Amino acid sequence: MTRSALLVVTLFSLIEVTGVSRAQPVGRAPAPPSRQAAPSSETEQAPPMTPRQVAEMRADILVARKEYAMAAGAYERILRGDHKNSRLLNKIGMAYQQLGDTRKAEHYYKRAWKFDKHFASAMNNLGTVEYGKHHYKNAIKDYRRALKVGTDLATIYSNLGFAYCGRKDYRHATIAFMRAISIDPNIFAHHGEVGSIFLQRSAPNQATIYFMMARSYARMGNAKQTAHYLKLARDTGYKHMRAALTDAAFKRVIGDPLVREVVKTPAPFGISGRTVQN
Repeated sequence: MTRSALLVVTLFSLIEVTGVSRAQPVGRAPAPPSRQAAPSSETEQAPPMTPRQVAEMRADILVARKEYAMAAGAYERILRGDHKNSRLLNKIGMAYQQLGDTRKAEHYYKRAWKFDKHFASAMNNLGTVEYGKHHYKNAIKDYRRALKVGTDLATIYSNLGFAYCGRKDYRHATIAFMRAISIDPNIFAHHGEVGSIFLQRSAPNQATIYFMMARSYARMGNAKQTAHYLKLARDTGYKHMRAALTDAAFKRVIGDPLVREVVKTPAPFGISGRTVQN
């Protein structure tokens, strides 16, 4: 799997603690000691970071700069003193996966899962490794395990839909995409983020994926997004656009002018009938 095939969702936070001094209103007695605010300096300083925290922050910065080899090495040095840290193991796996070393990525994801059976990100990411190998059945199994304990369910359901499309199981793909959309209506618009969980975006049959996304939005009555993904399907070479006119999944939106225009308008010259790989 290429690096561009992966998109990932991230959680980075910067905490700044500031103090606000309170002035007593003129003419009023001071509040009782138990209710009076503790004196504070104009600006309180956050506790200093430990050497380990600084080292991990620097490794995170390397990831943000796409310097994955250096990041992996930095994380691994931290790991020597904290070898059961699932979050850290997952970060190392992601760095190696971005480098295309799926063997090492798989190794670290499995270790992360071993030490924390509730860490869904590691199991989801293991699923993306299987998906990249075209082992769709294994990917589906991993995603379903992640769903049982996960919190970022929209991402995992989206990945599950891709895996079902890989097996040409479009009924279950549509169901998975619909569940992803119900949690996050903009799930398919997320791009270019880095974090603890990979978001699958590329597929061998990209045009069909777009059509299935359109089908999922259609079932939920969202004509605007249906038209958007139908256009992407058409422009990447989907050959059965007019099937939307009779497909029951499109019943709620097929009367919308935008949807009908996309379905009935041929693809731009030189695109029709050709599947574009992203």
